[in-house]
Amino acid sequence: MAGHSHSSNIRFRKDRVDAKRAKSFAKLSRMITVAAKLGGGDPDANARLRLAVDKARLVSMPKEGIERAIKKGTGEGSTGDYEEVVYEGYGPGGVALVLEILTDNRHRTAADVRMVFDKYGGNLGTTGAVAWMFERRGRFVVDAAPAEGEPMTEERLFELAVEAGAEDVEAVGDNFFVYCKATEFMEVRAELDRLAVPLVQAELAYVPTQSVGVDDPKIASKILKLIDGLEDNDDVQSVFSNEDFSAEVLEALAQE
Repeated sequence: MAGHSHSSNIRFRKDRVDAKRAKSFAKLSRMITVAAKLGGGDPDANARLRLAVDKARLVSMPKEGIERAIKKGTGEGSTGDYEEVVYEGYGPGGVALVLEILTDNRHRTAADVRMVFDKYGGNLGTTGAVAWMFERRGRFVVDAAPAEGEPMTEERLFELAVEAGAEDVEAVGDNFFVYCKATEFMEVRAELDRLAVPLVQAELAYVPTQSVGVDDPKIASKILKLIDGLEDNDDVQSVFSNEDFSAEVLEALAQE
């Protein structure tokens, strides 16, 4: 796993993502609708739909919105012809990015994404350009001080995570990150629920296996603007990156 500085980066990024929660509902609705269209509207019989619904619930998406998205996918409304695409690229300072895309027009999305990369000094790459620097894993965010129940210690969470079949636990500010193999995500998720582990987020993620150090606040600012620009695109479901901001850079960014 990456060191403490990268952990701080994760916390910094998570705070920014939380601020965009309202916009994420629209993306989650699309994800739920497409999952329901492909595999049916029963989450218990459709693992992909169950993952999308769980992800929506963890960010407090209204129940009515989830149900409406499922109904749309099962025939009550046009869903469009969506496909999943993974884009890769480089940002300022050589930072690597992996984008998960859900689009009904690949050519439009590619042009829009390329324009954002160009605007902020990055480059949209070809398949395989940066994927080798990431590993597909299950990732869970655990609240160390939930509103209900006892605070979660790292030692206790490690015991529960091992029992659930997870591989790693990492302290990140006021939260913990739990990692597992991508192929075991649903099983580990079910066990964490059974063990009453207070999850804040659960997803299949591209986790960096190596990071790129960033010591210049100006470059760091450009990287964040690039990520923000990409996340603002309705077709971009998730953005994963491997920047490693120094403590000085994080302090400078916090004052912006």
